[in-house]
Amino acid sequence: MAAVARGGLRAEVWIVLGLSLGQSAVYAVVSLLRKLAEGGVGGSTATLNPSRADLQWLDLTLQLLSIFFALVPVALALYLLNLDGERPGVLKRLGLDGSRPLRDLAWGAGLAAVIGLPGLGLYALGRAFGLTADIVLSPTDAYWWTPVVLIVAAVQNALLEEVVVVGYLMTRLRQLRWGAPAAIAVSALLRGTYHLYQGFGQGVGNAIMGVVFGYWFYRTGRVMPLVIAHTILDVVAFVGYAFLAETLGLR
Repeated sequence: MAAVARGGLRAEVWIVLGLSLGQSAVYAVVSLLRKLAEGGVGGSTATLNPSRADLQWLDLTLQLLSIFFALVPVALALYLLNLDGERPGVLKRLGLDGSRPLRDLAWGAGLAAVIGLPGLGLYALGRAFGLTADIVLSPTDAYWWTPVVLIVAAVQNALLEEVVVVGYLMTRLRQLRWGAPAAIAVSALLRGTYHLYQGFGQGVGNAIMGVVFGYWFYRTGRVMPLVIAHTILDVVAFVGYAFLAETLGLR
């Protein structure tokens, strides 16, 4: 890696987070405070994939634009890491390459199961104690293209969170001579914080997920299984909700 002043790296991290999930964390805290001020978290709703317009073509256009621009911080993080000049390239360094497709898929599916099943229980517990908002996972009015867009949104979420919060942030913190436990803790805390708009339960659950994912990256140096796991979790949640909402009376 080219010699870079620590001050420059710290500034870079703040800028990347300020343009992406650090900004989301601030808004999530404000959203949580608003819910508490307006009667509590349990009676509130958090909509993850809302419709963006009444006109179908405009809704689709805005959905795709939102997904595209949400991926810009991912490109920025990869670009900045690539400026280190280290070999192999940034995708190989982060384990975001396609060198182990079957193994990555298997580990990703396993991680999704480990995180997903307890996550459902934590959500139910949070709802029972009024600590978690009622989460609406897909638009109320579904079009023929809605499942496709939800799948693309799931991939976008996975890339944004795992590349920026795990791959990029933990790499930079280690370069700033943070120990592994501290880097994992910061990554996990950030993940939990930007989910606080969904309530305390989801914040804690995602922080635990962050510890598991951060430790995985520390031990293996591979982000791809995390992206796969996150994509599976979101696809099951988003598309499953879209298909089952009417049957289960969730709408």
